Amino acid sequence: MFGFIIIAVVMAICVAAYNYYAVKKRESGTQLMTEIADIIQEGASTFLAHETKVVIVAGAIIAAVLSVVVSWYTGVAFIIGALMSGAAGFIGMKIATITNVRVSNEARKTKNLGSTLKVAFQGGSVMGLCVGGFALMGLALVYLIFGKAMGQMNPDNLVIVSNWMGISFIPFTMTVSGYALGCSIIAMFNRVGGGIYTKAADMGADLVGKTEAHIPEDDPRNPATIADNVGDNVGDVAGLGSDLLESFVGAIVAAVTLACYMFYTNLNSPTPIGEDVLSKLIIYPVMFTSIGLVSSVIGILYLIIKKVSNKPHRELNISIWTSAFLTIVGNGVFTYLMFKGVNAEAAGFNKGFLSPWYAAVSGVVSGIVIGMLAEYYTSYDFKPTRNVAKASIEGPAITITNGMSVGMRSTFAPVLVLGLTIIAANYFAGIYGVTMAAIGMLSFVAATVSVDTYGPIADNAGGISEMAKLDSEVRAITDKLDSVGNTTAAVGKGFAIGSAALAALSLLVSYMQSQAGAGDTAGFKAILDIINPLTLVGAMVGTALPYLFSGMLIDAVAKAAGRMVDEVRRQFREDPGILTGESKPDYNRCIGISSAGAIAEMKMPSLISVITPLICGFIFGPDFVGGLLIGTTLSAIMLALYTANAGGAWDNAKKYIETGRIEGHEKGSKTHEAAVIGDTVGDPLKDTVGPSLDILIKIMSVVSLIGVSIFGNYNLLQLFK
Repeated sequence: MFGFIIIAVVMAICVAAYNYYAVKKRESGTQLMTEIADIIQEGASTFLAHETKVVIVAGAIIAAVLSVVVSWYTGVAFIIGALMSGAAGFIGMKIATITNVRVSNEARKTKNLGSTLKVAFQGGSVMGLCVGGFALMGLALVYLIFGKAMGQMNPDNLVIVSNWMGISFIPFTMTVSGYALGCSIIAMFNRVGGGIYTKAADMGADLVGKTEAHIPEDDPRNPATIADNVGDNVGDVAGLGSDLLESFVGAIVAAVTLACYMFYTNLNSPTPIGEDVLSKLIIYPVMFTSIGLVSSVIGILYLIIKKVSNKPHRELNISIWTSAFLTIVGNGVFTYLMFKGVNAEAAGFNKGFLSPWYAAVSGVVSGIVIGMLAEYYTSYDFKPTRNVAKASIEGPAITITNGMSVGMRSTFAPVLVLGLTIIAANYFAGIYGVTMAAIGMLSFVAATVSVDTYGPIADNAGGISEMAKLDSEVRAITDKLDSVGNTTAAVGKGFAIGSAALAALSLLVSYMQSQAGAGDTAGFKAILDIINPLTLVGAMVGTALPYLFSGMLIDAVAKAAGRMVDEVRRQFREDPGILTGESKPDYNRCIGISSAGAIAEMKMPSLISVITPLICGFIFGPDFVGGLLIGTTLSAIMLALYTANAGGAWDNAKKYIETGRIEGHEKGSKTHEAAVIGDTVGDPLKDTVGPSLDILIKIMSVVSLIGVSIFGNYNLLQLFK
């Protein structure tokens, strides 16, 4: 089976490499287009280099602590995870900055929407394939080096051991958890740092350029416009890729960890899990996602090879639906071959040997439904966003009020879908089935990330078209692709939030099971008593934590955006020739402001997710942290859905007005200005807060899972008993 995993990884990386060089060989257009693209590429690379310095220091400290306090192999697995996540983000950002100008040039040469879409998607597919390929490559290394070569996957070694500090854990579960934590740390820094960067630049460019100077979006006279385009790459490409790679890995690790603890804690129970069944439960999630990766390669190649129509949304949906369909069918056959004849009761399968497949399919279906709901609330093809656009006629206050209403109402239906999915998955295969639902939702992640990444590439292409003063027809093509990209991004965020909720629940169960002692092998059952004062207070604190986290992020964006606004106003004031086109603005100063602001402000929000469960655990113990995880997960899901959908609705309401659909209220009108303000309010919500919240709950869960082996034995409450 490892052979197939390696084949899937090699296939994904080879296709990614082919698409990378195929896009790079295309013409970049006029000299001015190339110059603008080079500035964007240099700015993105400079920011990522500065961020990497911070990440290396933080990562080295965490790896050293894990190696000393827990085990050396946990520290090494952490480094592998960080390298895989960082590599995917870097390559994805690199190709995005190469593709953007080529998309603009394709629109300039052909004036064809379909061929332009193909170039943007081919560039985006590199990110998607790297996310799936690198995630599984790292897991394969962990399985082969630690699981096989060191024997950690042998049933005899899947027992709780104690290290030199007396800390107890199962070695293999600690290893894969370390790998997941490495991916999570990179995702948090990339999402938070990139989110602060991109929204500070975006808000600064919009507030001064559009609403004060009344110049078009991405006008070359706006000093912040280059920084805005740089931000699309560092936040919406590098951040997005690391985010979904972390979600992907987190779901797999949740399933593997749960299987190991189920095996250990039921060794002497009336229905123990056999060693052959255990080995299947451990390898099944990785094989399932490998089949999903191969299916995604086929879905991606389908869109790249075929002649693309002028209906971008339809073409992108075909690619995703193809990947999802092949994933379901392929894994149905695989599940039949894998589990046929096993003792279903011992494995916790309630509906026969196909039970985990049923659970995974429920996750796939729920992911698609959540995506459709996100599209309904954020696309201007539907009533909610159109109502936000019409509300702009009455001014910015009504725009913001209406958008908040859409965001709040949008949380209910997805939560119902998630709840039904959890119930269904548990009905089919117990809590292991819930982990498989999360894996099913993300099994074709390469396809969904490819579609998500195409959006910021199209957005950048539009900016280059404006700054290079290309025909209005070119900008119309890129704007159409960008609008579709906003909707696909909202769909992708729905997938990430849904899978985060399912994975966090699975990790919570693993967290409780990991408190079993070295002798607890007779059907140990973890129970978290919500009326226990420690658990209840932990849940209360956890419920408030996402609001504190979100407030810090919004404040960070506001501070950086304020500095950007001051700089743009200063340049306009001190050099009037900028607005007349006689002088060239200082783009590099704005890029520097965004970079410095993001690096300075990202540290504390990122650290909160790591240190909060540890501090709470060392003071109040594991019951408090269990409540903390429950409160944080429930609160963050609602807040993430609200911020993502409200921000998406405000953004597309602005674009709806710009298309001229509301007669008498076209681009440049007072109504448009109100919509721009609404979009600006939504920017940090949908692109900084929302995407960071799903990382918050998963990184807290993984840190708690690793840390409970320590603070379960060493906490202040225990010392005073």
